[in-house]
Amino acid sequence: MCGRFTRSSSVSTIVEIFDVDSPPPEVSASYNIAPTQEILIVNEKGQRELIKCRWGFLPSWMKELSEGSMINARGETIDEKPSFKAAFKKSRCLIIADGFYEWMKEKAKKIPYYIRLKSGKPFGFAGLYNHWAAPDGQKICSCTIITTEANDLVASIHDRMPVIVPPNKIDMWLDPDFQDLTALKAILTPYPSDELEMFPVSRKVNSAKFDSAANIVPLDSQP
Repeated sequence: MCGRFTRSSSVSTIVEIFDVDSPPPEVSASYNIAPTQEILIVNEKGQRELIKCRWGFLPSWMKELSEGSMINARGETIDEKPSFKAAFKKSRCLIIADGFYEWMKEKAKKIPYYIRLKSGKPFGFAGLYNHWAAPDGQKICSCTIITTEANDLVASIHDRMPVIVPPNKIDMWLDPDFQDLTALKAILTPYPSDELEMFPVSRKVNSAKFDSAANIVPLDSQP
């Protein structure tokens, strides 16, 4: 699964890399993004947009926000689950990140690891989104991160990882008119290990309240 991630790149960098057309929102860096928080996604509805969205998918049938939400969706069954089938066909997005955390169990401890592209560039998790209608009529953008089996690198600490959409598949993934489900599911595979790096970080990351650039400093480089 994916339960925490980071987004520290400037909005201008994100706009350039993901070819965003619409005026972007103002946001600050975040080094410990947790479920239910507001994040940035890229979608395509006539033009490519960078918008704020709540992390945790809210199915249309959900009556109250307090009922919970779905932060992850398994890629293997994404086209079968009633909660996600419609969004998979026409409401796909990129969830913008610079890296993500996974935890390795070591006896009674959970050791956090940070995983990112070796290039250090931001990337897009494969995501689904919708606009959920609250009882008071408010429309809430909500989204989920699609996961797949771990690649060789991540498998040493966890059996799942978020899907990172390769740059050459972004146009296909975002196009709401493209509905070849076989081709779309083929994108939902582990990202190549040789393009990623992973290292342990401070256990302060275990608390979502700790949001600092120090979170992503390798443990062996910390004082």
